[in-house]
Amino acid sequence: MMFSFADFDQKVDKAKVHLRQDLSTLRTGRATTQLLDPVVVEAYGTQLKIHEVANVSAPDAHMLIVTPWDKSLLANVEKAIASAGLNLSPVVDGQVIRIVVPALTEERRKELVKVLHQKIEAGRVMIRTIRTDTKKDIEQMKSESGVSEDQIKAWIEQLETKTKAALAELDTWASEKEAELMTI
Repeated sequence: MMFSFADFDQKVDKAKVHLRQDLSTLRTGRATTQLLDPVVVEAYGTQLKIHEVANVSAPDAHMLIVTPWDKSLLANVEKAIASAGLNLSPVVDGQVIRIVVPALTEERRKELVKVLHQKIEAGRVMIRTIRTDTKKDIEQMKSESGVSEDQIKAWIEQLETKTKAALAELDTWASEKEAELMTI
Protein backbone atom coordinates (compact mmCIF):
# COMPACT_ATOMS: atom_id res chain seq x y z
CA MET A 1 0.00 0.00 0.00
CA MET A 2 1.23 3.51 -0.85
CA PHE A 3 0.27 6.86 0.68
CA SER A 4 -0.40 9.64 -1.85
CA PHE A 5 0.96 13.08 -1.10
CA ALA A 6 -1.00 14.63 -4.01
CA ASP A 7 -3.56 16.24 -1.69
CA PHE A 8 -0.82 17.64 0.55
CA ASP A 9 1.11 19.01 -2.44
CA GLN A 10 -2.02 20.58 -3.92
CA LYS A 11 -2.99 22.28 -0.63
CA VAL A 12 0.56 23.56 -0.06
CA ASP A 13 0.66 24.93 -3.63
CA LYS A 14 -2.63 26.77 -3.05
CA ALA A 15 -1.28 28.23 0.20
CA LYS A 16 1.89 29.37 -1.57
CA VAL A 17 -0.08 30.96 -4.43
CA HIS A 18 -2.26 32.79 -1.90
CA LEU A 19 0.80 34.01 0.00
CA ARG A 20 2.57 35.06 -3.22
CA GLN A 21 -0.45 37.18 -4.20
CA ASP A 22 -0.58 38.65 -0.70
CA LEU A 23 3.12 39.55 -0.84
CA SER A 24 2.73 41.19 -4.27
CA THR A 25 0.45 43.81 -2.70
CA LEU A 26 3.24 44.96 -0.36
CA ARG A 27 4.43 48.17 -1.87
CA THR A 28 8.06 48.67 -2.68
CA GLY A 29 9.39 51.99 -3.92
CA ARG A 30 8.40 50.98 -7.47
CA ALA A 31 5.04 51.34 -9.15
CA THR A 32 3.63 47.93 -10.12
CA THR A 33 0.20 47.05 -11.44
CA GLN A 34 -0.24 44.55 -8.55
CA LEU A 35 -0.32 47.53 -6.21
CA LEU A 36 -3.95 48.07 -7.22
CA ASP A 37 -5.02 44.39 -6.85
CA PRO A 38 -6.96 45.07 -3.60
CA VAL A 39 -8.99 47.90 -5.20
CA VAL A 40 -12.67 47.08 -5.72
CA VAL A 41 -14.82 49.38 -7.89
CA GLU A 42 -18.58 49.91 -7.67
CA ALA A 43 -19.66 49.33 -11.28
CA TYR A 44 -22.96 48.32 -12.89
CA GLY A 45 -24.54 47.71 -9.49
CA THR A 46 -21.87 45.25 -8.34
CA GLN A 47 -18.36 45.16 -6.89
CA LEU A 48 -15.63 44.44 -9.47
CA LYS A 49 -11.87 44.29 -9.18
CA ILE A 50 -10.12 47.21 -10.84
CA HIS A 51 -8.55 44.90 -13.45
CA GLU A 52 -12.06 43.91 -14.56
CA VAL A 53 -13.10 47.47 -15.42
CA ALA A 54 -9.86 49.17 -16.46
CA ASN A 55 -6.42 48.74 -17.94
CA VAL A 56 -3.66 49.37 -15.40
CA SER A 57 -0.14 50.13 -16.61
CA ALA A 58 3.14 51.27 -15.07
CA PRO A 59 4.94 53.42 -17.66
CA ASP A 60 7.80 54.16 -15.24
CA ALA A 61 8.95 53.36 -11.70
CA HIS A 62 6.89 56.11 -10.04
CA MET A 63 3.68 56.29 -12.08
CA LEU A 64 0.59 54.15 -12.60
CA ILE A 65 -1.95 54.91 -15.29
CA VAL A 66 -5.49 53.54 -15.04
CA THR A 67 -7.65 53.67 -18.16
CA PRO A 68 -11.27 52.60 -17.55
CA TRP A 69 -12.80 50.79 -20.52
CA ASP A 70 -16.13 52.50 -19.85
CA LYS A 71 -15.42 56.22 -19.47
CA SER A 72 -18.58 56.65 -17.34
CA LEU A 73 -16.78 54.71 -14.57
CA LEU A 74 -13.91 57.21 -14.32
CA ALA A 75 -15.21 58.84 -11.10
CA ASN A 76 -16.02 55.46 -9.49
CA VAL A 77 -12.53 54.13 -10.26
CA GLU A 78 -10.89 57.27 -8.86
CA LYS A 79 -13.00 57.06 -5.68
CA ALA A 80 -12.21 53.33 -5.25
CA ILE A 81 -8.45 53.93 -5.53
CA ALA A 82 -8.55 56.88 -3.12
CA SER A 83 -10.56 54.94 -0.52
CA ALA A 84 -8.65 51.61 -0.79
CA GLY A 85 -6.28 52.50 2.06
CA LEU A 86 -3.18 52.34 -0.15
CA ASN A 87 -2.01 55.91 0.59
CA LEU A 88 -2.26 56.78 -3.09
CA SER A 89 -3.67 59.97 -4.57
CA PRO A 90 -5.33 59.42 -7.96
CA VAL A 91 -5.58 62.39 -10.32
CA VAL A 92 -8.06 62.42 -13.22
CA ASP A 93 -6.35 63.60 -16.40
CA GLY A 94 -8.87 63.62 -19.23
CA GLN A 95 -9.90 59.99 -19.87
CA VAL A 96 -7.22 58.41 -17.64
CA ILE A 97 -6.28 58.38 -13.97
CA ARG A 98 -2.66 59.08 -13.08
CA ILE A 99 -1.24 57.91 -9.77
CA VAL A 100 2.16 59.09 -8.63
CA VAL A 101 3.72 56.45 -6.37
CA PRO A 102 5.84 58.34 -3.84
CA ALA A 103 9.16 56.98 -2.65
CA LEU A 104 8.94 55.20 0.70
CA THR A 105 10.42 56.71 3.84
CA GLU A 106 12.79 54.64 5.98
CA GLU A 107 10.12 54.39 8.70
CA ARG A 108 7.50 53.16 6.20
CA ARG A 109 9.96 50.58 4.82
CA LYS A 110 10.49 49.18 8.32
CA GLU A 111 6.72 49.02 8.88
CA LEU A 112 6.32 47.12 5.60
CA VAL A 113 9.05 44.65 6.64
CA LYS A 114 7.07 43.96 9.82
CA VAL A 115 3.92 43.39 7.75
CA LEU A 116 5.95 41.13 5.44
CA HIS A 117 7.05 38.97 8.37
CA GLN A 118 3.45 38.75 9.64
CA LYS A 119 2.28 37.57 6.22
CA ILE A 120 5.13 35.01 6.00
CA GLU A 121 4.26 33.70 9.45
CA ALA A 122 0.61 33.34 8.40
CA GLY A 123 1.85 31.32 5.40
CA ARG A 124 3.92 29.11 7.71
CA VAL A 125 0.88 28.50 9.89
CA MET A 126 -1.14 27.47 6.81
CA ILE A 127 1.54 24.99 5.75
CA ARG A 128 1.93 23.60 9.28
CA THR A 129 -1.84 23.12 9.52
CA ILE A 130 -1.81 21.19 6.22
CA ARG A 131 1.08 19.09 7.57
CA THR A 132 -0.84 18.32 10.78
CA ASP A 133 -3.95 17.24 8.85
CA THR A 134 -1.89 15.03 6.53
CA LYS A 135 -0.02 13.50 9.47
CA LYS A 136 -3.37 12.57 11.07
CA ASP A 137 -4.40 10.89 7.80
CA ILE A 138 -1.15 8.90 7.77
CA GLU A 139 -1.51 7.87 11.41
CA GLN A 140 -5.09 6.70 10.81
CA MET A 141 -3.66 4.16 8.38
CA LYS A 142 -2.10 2.24 11.31
CA SER A 143 -5.39 0.44 11.80
CA GLU A 144 -5.49 -0.74 8.16
CA SER A 145 -4.12 -4.14 7.30
CA GLY A 146 -1.01 -4.31 5.16
CA VAL A 147 0.47 -1.09 6.54
CA SER A 148 3.57 -1.53 8.68
CA GLU A 149 4.95 0.80 11.35
CA ASP A 150 8.01 1.31 9.13
CA GLN A 151 5.84 2.53 6.23
CA ILE A 152 4.04 4.95 8.54
CA LYS A 153 7.37 6.23 9.84
CA ALA A 154 8.76 6.62 6.29
CA TRP A 155 5.68 8.54 5.14
CA ILE A 156 5.88 10.87 8.15
CA GLU A 157 9.58 11.49 7.41
CA GLN A 158 8.69 12.22 3.78
CA LEU A 159 5.96 14.60 4.99
CA GLU A 160 8.46 16.42 7.23
CA THR A 161 10.92 16.73 4.32
CA LYS A 162 8.23 18.20 2.05
CA THR A 163 7.12 20.59 4.82
CA LYS A 164 10.68 21.78 5.49
CA ALA A 165 11.18 22.42 1.75
CA ALA A 166 7.97 24.49 1.58
CA LEU A 167 8.92 26.50 4.69
CA ALA A 168 12.43 27.10 3.29
CA GLU A 169 10.81 28.48 0.12
CA LEU A 170 8.82 30.95 2.27
CA ASP A 171 12.05 32.02 4.00
CA THR A 172 13.61 32.68 0.58
CA TRP A 173 10.60 34.77 -0.45
CA ALA A 174 10.82 36.72 2.80
CA SER A 175 14.49 37.58 2.37
CA GLU A 176 13.99 38.56 -1.30
CA LYS A 177 11.01 40.78 -0.52
CA GLU A 178 12.75 42.33 2.50
CA ALA A 179 15.76 43.21 0.33
CA GLU A 180 13.37 44.68 -2.25
CA LEU A 181 11.56 46.74 0.40
CA MET A 182 14.75 48.09 1.95
CA THR A 183 16.34 49.05 -1.39
CA ILE A 184 16.05 52.76 -2.00
